[in-house]
Amino acid sequence: MKTEYIFKTERLGFREWSEEDLNEFAKMNADPEVMEYFLKPLTIPETEEFFERLQNHFKKHGYNYFATEILETGEFIGFIGLARQEYESEFTPAVDIGWRLKKSAWGKGYATEGARKCLEYAFRELNLDEVISTCTEKNARSENVMKKIGMVKKGSFNHPKLKEHPDYEKFICYAITKDLWHQRTHLKTDCELLF
Repeated sequence: MKTEYIFKTERLGFREWSEEDLNEFAKMNADPEVMEYFLKPLTIPETEEFFERLQNHFKKHGYNYFATEILETGEFIGFIGLARQEYESEFTPAVDIGWRLKKSAWGKGYATEGARKCLEYAFRELNLDEVISTCTEKNARSENVMKKIGMVKKGSFNHPKLKEHPDYEKFICYAITKDLWHQRTHLKTDCELLF
Protein backbone atom coordinates (compact mmCIF):
# COMPACT_ATOMS: atom_id res chain seq x y z
CA MET A 1 0.00 0.00 0.00
CA LYS A 2 1.32 3.40 -0.98
CA THR A 3 2.08 5.69 1.96
CA GLU A 4 0.11 8.93 1.93
CA TYR A 5 2.38 11.78 2.88
CA ILE A 6 1.09 15.17 3.96
CA PHE A 7 4.24 16.64 2.41
CA LYS A 8 7.78 15.58 1.54
CA THR A 9 11.32 16.89 1.33
CA GLU A 10 14.00 15.47 -0.90
CA ARG A 11 14.72 12.67 1.61
CA LEU A 12 11.85 12.62 4.10
CA GLY A 13 8.12 11.94 4.18
CA PHE A 14 5.75 13.39 6.80
CA ARG A 15 2.50 11.63 7.60
CA GLU A 16 -0.17 10.90 10.15
CA TRP A 17 0.66 8.38 12.85
CA SER A 18 -0.37 4.77 12.55
CA GLU A 19 -0.65 2.00 15.17
CA GLU A 20 2.27 0.31 13.40
CA ASP A 21 4.56 3.15 14.57
CA LEU A 22 4.03 2.41 18.26
CA ASN A 23 6.74 -0.21 18.66
CA GLU A 24 9.50 1.87 17.06
CA PHE A 25 8.22 5.02 18.76
CA ALA A 26 8.39 3.31 22.16
CA LYS A 27 11.93 2.08 21.47
CA MET A 28 13.04 5.61 20.57
CA ASN A 29 11.39 7.15 23.65
CA ALA A 30 13.03 4.52 25.88
CA ASP A 31 16.55 5.39 24.66
CA PRO A 32 18.40 7.33 27.41
CA GLU A 33 20.52 9.21 24.84
CA VAL A 34 17.50 10.34 22.82
CA MET A 35 15.82 11.45 26.06
CA GLU A 36 18.93 13.04 27.60
CA TYR A 37 17.31 16.49 27.99
CA PHE A 38 13.98 15.19 29.28
CA LEU A 39 13.17 14.05 32.79
CA LYS A 40 13.54 10.39 31.91
CA PRO A 41 13.00 7.87 29.13
CA LEU A 42 9.34 7.00 28.59
CA THR A 43 7.72 3.72 29.56
CA ILE A 44 5.52 1.93 27.01
CA PRO A 45 2.27 3.24 28.66
CA GLU A 46 3.72 6.79 28.61
CA THR A 47 4.54 6.47 24.90
CA GLU A 48 1.01 5.17 24.27
CA GLU A 49 -0.41 8.20 26.08
CA PHE A 50 1.82 10.54 24.04
CA PHE A 51 0.74 8.73 20.85
CA GLU A 52 -2.91 9.30 21.77
CA ARG A 53 -2.26 13.01 22.43
CA LEU A 54 -0.61 13.33 19.01
CA GLN A 55 -3.61 11.75 17.30
CA ASN A 56 -6.08 13.93 19.21
CA HIS A 57 -4.06 17.03 18.37
CA PHE A 58 -4.22 16.13 14.67
CA LYS A 59 -8.00 15.64 14.83
CA LYS A 60 -8.42 19.03 16.50
CA HIS A 61 -5.90 21.15 14.56
CA GLY A 62 -5.05 19.25 11.36
CA TYR A 63 -1.34 19.04 12.19
CA ASN A 64 0.94 17.67 14.91
CA TYR A 65 4.46 16.38 15.40
CA PHE A 66 4.31 14.33 12.19
CA ALA A 67 5.56 10.75 11.97
CA THR A 68 8.67 11.08 9.81
CA GLU A 69 10.29 8.48 7.62
CA ILE A 70 13.07 8.14 5.05
CA LEU A 71 11.50 8.12 1.60
CA GLU A 72 14.03 5.75 0.08
CA THR A 73 13.53 2.98 2.63
CA GLY A 74 10.25 3.80 4.41
CA GLU A 75 12.10 3.63 7.74
CA PHE A 76 10.38 5.45 10.63
CA ILE A 77 12.94 7.76 12.26
CA GLY A 78 10.86 9.77 14.74
CA PHE A 79 8.90 13.00 14.49
CA ILE A 80 9.27 16.53 13.18
CA GLY A 81 6.32 18.89 13.22
CA LEU A 82 4.11 21.44 14.89
CA ALA A 83 1.99 21.56 18.04
CA ARG A 84 -0.09 24.05 20.00
CA GLN A 85 1.48 24.85 23.36
CA GLU A 86 -0.88 26.26 25.97
CA TYR A 87 1.24 26.14 29.14
CA GLU A 88 1.73 29.48 30.86
CA SER A 89 4.76 31.54 29.83
CA GLU A 90 5.43 34.88 28.19
CA PHE A 91 5.87 33.05 24.85
CA THR A 92 2.65 31.02 24.90
CA PRO A 93 0.02 30.17 23.78
CA ALA A 94 1.77 29.56 20.48
CA VAL A 95 2.50 26.96 17.83
CA ASP A 96 5.79 25.22 18.48
CA ILE A 97 8.04 23.38 16.05
CA GLY A 98 9.74 20.33 17.50
CA TRP A 99 11.65 17.18 16.58
CA ARG A 100 12.82 13.93 18.12
CA LEU A 101 14.76 11.42 16.05
CA LYS A 102 16.17 8.02 16.85
CA LYS A 103 19.92 7.86 17.25
CA SER A 104 20.63 6.15 13.93
CA ALA A 105 19.14 9.22 12.19
CA TRP A 106 21.38 11.75 13.97
CA GLY A 107 24.12 13.69 12.19
CA LYS A 108 22.54 13.47 8.73
CA GLY A 109 20.79 16.85 8.63
CA TYR A 110 17.30 15.32 8.82
CA ALA A 111 16.07 17.55 11.68
CA THR A 112 17.10 20.72 9.84
CA GLU A 113 15.75 19.53 6.49
CA GLY A 114 12.45 18.48 8.01
CA ALA A 115 12.06 21.55 10.22
CA ARG A 116 12.59 23.87 7.24
CA LYS A 117 9.79 22.10 5.39
CA CYS A 118 7.53 22.24 8.45
CA LEU A 119 8.05 26.01 8.67
CA GLU A 120 7.09 26.31 5.00
CA TYR A 121 3.96 24.27 5.73
CA ALA A 122 3.19 26.41 8.80
CA PHE A 123 3.38 29.69 6.92
CA ARG A 124 2.13 28.72 3.45
CA GLU A 125 -0.53 26.12 4.21
CA LEU A 126 -1.60 26.87 7.79
CA ASN A 127 -1.13 30.62 7.40
CA LEU A 128 0.39 31.03 10.86
CA ASP A 129 1.92 34.38 11.83
CA GLU A 130 4.67 33.00 14.06
CA VAL A 131 6.22 29.71 15.13
CA ILE A 132 8.28 29.21 18.29
CA SER A 133 10.64 26.48 19.43
CA THR A 134 11.83 25.70 22.94
CA CYS A 135 14.33 23.39 24.62
CA THR A 136 16.32 23.16 27.84
CA GLU A 137 19.28 25.52 28.04
CA LYS A 138 21.64 22.53 27.89
CA ASN A 139 20.28 21.14 24.63
CA ALA A 140 22.82 22.66 22.23
CA ARG A 141 21.92 20.29 19.37
CA SER A 142 18.29 21.43 19.29
CA GLU A 143 19.28 25.08 19.68
CA ASN A 144 21.62 24.65 16.71
CA VAL A 145 18.73 23.41 14.53
CA MET A 146 16.67 26.46 15.58
CA LYS A 147 19.48 28.74 14.41
CA LYS A 148 19.96 26.83 11.14
CA ILE A 149 16.29 27.25 10.18
CA GLY A 150 16.48 31.01 10.71
CA MET A 151 14.84 31.35 14.11
CA VAL A 152 15.83 34.16 16.47
CA LYS A 153 16.26 33.84 20.23
CA LYS A 154 13.44 35.52 22.16
CA GLY A 155 14.65 34.76 25.65
CA SER A 156 14.70 32.30 28.53
CA PHE A 157 12.03 31.11 30.94
CA ASN A 158 11.37 28.57 33.66
CA HIS A 159 9.05 25.91 32.25
CA PRO A 160 5.95 25.86 34.47
CA LYS A 161 5.52 22.09 34.09
CA LEU A 162 9.02 21.47 35.45
CA LYS A 163 9.00 23.53 38.67
CA GLU A 164 9.83 20.44 40.71
CA HIS A 165 12.88 19.69 38.55
CA PRO A 166 15.41 22.57 38.76
CA ASP A 167 17.95 20.73 36.58
CA TYR A 168 15.49 20.77 33.66
CA GLU A 169 13.23 23.80 34.14
CA LYS A 170 15.44 26.48 32.54
CA PHE A 171 14.32 26.74 28.92
CA ILE A 172 15.18 28.94 25.95
CA CYS A 173 12.72 30.12 23.33
CA TYR A 174 13.39 30.88 19.67
CA ALA A 175 10.84 32.20 17.18
CA ILE A 176 10.36 33.14 13.55
CA THR A 177 7.55 35.23 12.08
CA LYS A 178 6.00 34.66 8.68
CA ASP A 179 7.52 37.96 7.46
CA LEU A 180 11.03 37.05 8.59
CA TRP A 181 10.70 33.56 7.11
CA HIS A 182 9.53 35.12 3.84
CA GLN A 183 12.47 37.55 3.75
CA ARG A 184 15.01 34.83 4.49
CA THR A 185 13.50 32.36 2.01
CA HIS A 186 13.43 34.93 -0.79
CA LEU A 187 16.93 36.16 0.06
CA LYS A 188 18.22 32.59 -0.15
CA THR A 189 16.46 32.01 -3.47
CA ASP A 190 17.84 35.28 -4.90
CA CYS A 191 21.36 34.35 -3.79
CA GLU A 192 21.03 30.92 -5.39
CA LEU A 193 20.02 32.57 -8.65
CA LEU A 194 23.09 34.84 -8.52
CA PHE A 195 25.67 32.08 -8.03
